[in-house]
Amino acid sequence: MTATARTDPAPAAATPAPVRPRSFVPALDGMRGLAALGVLVTHVAFQTATTAIPVVGPILARFDMAVALFFGLSGFLLWRPHAAAARGYGPAPSAGYYFRHRAARILPAYWVVVAVVLVLLPNAAATAGLRVWVSNLLLLQVFVPLTLTDGLTQMWSLSVEVAFYLVLPLLALAVVRLRGAAARWRVPAVLALGAVTLGWNFLPVPTPDAINADNWLPGYLPWFAVGMLLAELVFVVQPGSRWDRFAGRRRWMWTLALLAFLLSATEIAGPAGLVHAEPWQYVAKMALGALIGFGLLAPLVLRDQPRPLLSSPVALTVGRWSYGIFIWHLAVLWVIFPVFGILPFSGGFLTVLLLTVVFTLPVAAASYALVEAPCQRFARRFDRPKP
Repeated sequence: MTATARTDPAPAAATPAPVRPRSFVPALDGMRGLAALGVLVTHVAFQTATTAIPVVGPILARFDMAVALFFGLSGFLLWRPHAAAARGYGPAPSAGYYFRHRAARILPAYWVVVAVVLVLLPNAAATAGLRVWVSNLLLLQVFVPLTLTDGLTQMWSLSVEVAFYLVLPLLALAVVRLRGAAARWRVPAVLALGAVTLGWNFLPVPTPDAINADNWLPGYLPWFAVGMLLAELVFVVQPGSRWDRFAGRRRWMWTLALLAFLLSATEIAGPAGLVHAEPWQYVAKMALGALIGFGLLAPLVLRDQPRPLLSSPVALTVGRWSYGIFIWHLAVLWVIFPVFGILPFSGGFLTVLLLTVVFTLPVAAASYALVEAPCQRFARRFDRPKP
């Protein structure tokens, strides 16, 4: 990392200025690609009934904890400009810039998937009434009963993600006074946000039939808070400090993440599949997911060290296509079963996994090249030149 010179005079014996983190961490793209493949793996395991196999099944089912990594990455990348602004490293992005780029990144490719699935996928098209169309196009599936349809069921997490996008400016406004010397209180504020929202599942939130408040944003804020916490810590943690020696050590942190993942595959985190967990199990799952996200991401952002595997051309390419992998893989999976004469829930995990990966990757690449990248370039046309 490169040190940033202070603009205010300070005595020679003062604590050194915090190190400003890199604006781009290549390994995070590689980690995002692994998270997308993790979501793909858990859905293939479920659709082939592999999750029912003892020992291996629960582990494959818990690859859905990759969502914790997705949410942690979003929390880190989107909160980092606000953490930087609080410490004098330039202004935070304007609301117009922020919402324009989020919309360009998420919505166009997503709308293409929704249209393709609801028109061409037989199981989805058969139930695609006006309510299903509107709910999916507006990412309201977690609020409107019976609108998570075949080929799009994974979009519940995208609905939660977009809700976080909408709430993040309000969270930034809530701590906007914690700047300069008061910025030291930002870490406790983020920790409090994650701790308080762990208890969301215990609140008696009234919901319609077939809707579960567990799938709303407050229930997943602990996972976003992990990324927000890391966005604050990169401006606080000094090289060689206790935090750096602990949270920056990849071996320790990834071991912590592995242990949390294995625990999440037990009844502690609730039953696998679609069975509703007890409130205490839900809290355990959220806490373990937070440990997984923190353990995997902390060494990447707190230490400026090369990560050859996560920064390799293959890893970076998969990371670039990760959003396409996430939004397209279930539609591809539903097509693979009839095309190759494979019955759902009848085994063949490795075969179906290989076919899903082989056909999803080119679709994701096309999505990136034809929709995602052009829309992001278009959004950048409205950016004001930086002085």
